[in-house]
Amino acid sequence: MCPVLEFNNVHFAYPNSPVSLCGVNFSIKKGTKVALVGPNGAGKTTLLLLCNGILRPNEGSVLFNRKPITYDRTSLRDVRKKIGLVFQNSDSQLFAPTVYQDVAFGPVNLGMDKEDVRALVTRGLNAVGLAGYEKRPPHQLSGGEKKRAAIAGILVMEPEVLIFDEPTSSLDPTGAADLMELLDELNTQKKTIIISTHDVELAYNWADEIILMNHGMIVHQGTPEAVFTDPRLISTTSLRTPAILEIYAELVARKMLDAHDAPKSVLHLVNTLEQRFNCGNHTSGYGSITVCNVDAVPKERIHAWLAQFPAHRRGAMGSRAKSLAEREEIALDFTYGVIDKCILRALIGESSVILTSEGMVRRVERRVLAFDDESGIRIPVQMMEANP
Repeated sequence: MCPVLEFNNVHFAYPNSPVSLCGVNFSIKKGTKVALVGPNGAGKTTLLLLCNGILRPNEGSVLFNRKPITYDRTSLRDVRKKIGLVFQNSDSQLFAPTVYQDVAFGPVNLGMDKEDVRALVTRGLNAVGLAGYEKRPPHQLSGGEKKRAAIAGILVMEPEVLIFDEPTSSLDPTGAADLMELLDELNTQKKTIIISTHDVELAYNWADEIILMNHGMIVHQGTPEAVFTDPRLISTTSLRTPAILEIYAELVARKMLDAHDAPKSVLHLVNTLEQRFNCGNHTSGYGSITVCNVDAVPKERIHAWLAQFPAHRRGAMGSRAKSLAEREEIALDFTYGVIDKCILRALIGESSVILTSEGMVRRVERRVLAFDDESGIRIPVQMMEANP
């Protein structure tokens, strides 16, 4: 897989300040989810600002799609269309009187036709779950809504890469989970997602790859498992081990588990324990998971199906699915970590339905199939039909 972003021996220092980045080298593959992890002051934000030319290296080069970024006005405009950056403080990106005008800013400045701008803004707001917010003043939005409005303003430029500086800062746990699920949804559209964070729990559970930083240098680049199970790397960067790995280490120390397969999730850990101690209660068989594509199944059909199967647990993934559940007053059991929670219910014989959008259907199927392959257990998955 070709790299979409590369840093070659990049050095940077702000005027009259110590060096911020020193000899940084890494590459990021297209379509991956990457977490830039390190303590405060490690250089994460500076590195992100170099990705789309907001800052220029003092030495070395930044490459996008194998070509060095050049810093004339036309080239930078093209790069920033393809590499979108959402700042930690969304207020710094929201400045127009209404949400519509904010999201439309980029296309309008490119001289696009009014109807084309309107179509792009509508599509961008739908993608982030803010349909109907066009006339709202940005200062009246919640923290999570401001983040989504800022993301919509980037999406209308149709970028290949989306970069987020501390995306969950200032959000409550529910808002943070919703935002990270939105990033997953965008990743299913083949967008490369890069975030900076010092939240090891978030990075371990979410990322395909970790870039570990400290003192302006790359300490290590690798899988979450490789990074967070290495005590030397953790101590070098003054971070802590994710809680699930601490629990796993204690279980290994007590010889309750073997030290060979670090769990990535609660689902993985629970299933490993059940298999080790043969304590799963499967006398009545496993439950099933029904997937409902809310972009294809009429709401009347959804209500009829839910009435027919009232005992099924209900989950919603993605902005459009959650918006539909809210509008239609569909009570939800799960709103984050939905796939794993439905698999956990299936393991004890309970069935679930997942409301999701077109782009996320395959993600559900892939996750359940991956669990089937890992565990040797087959969880039945079926699609809700648009017509009975």
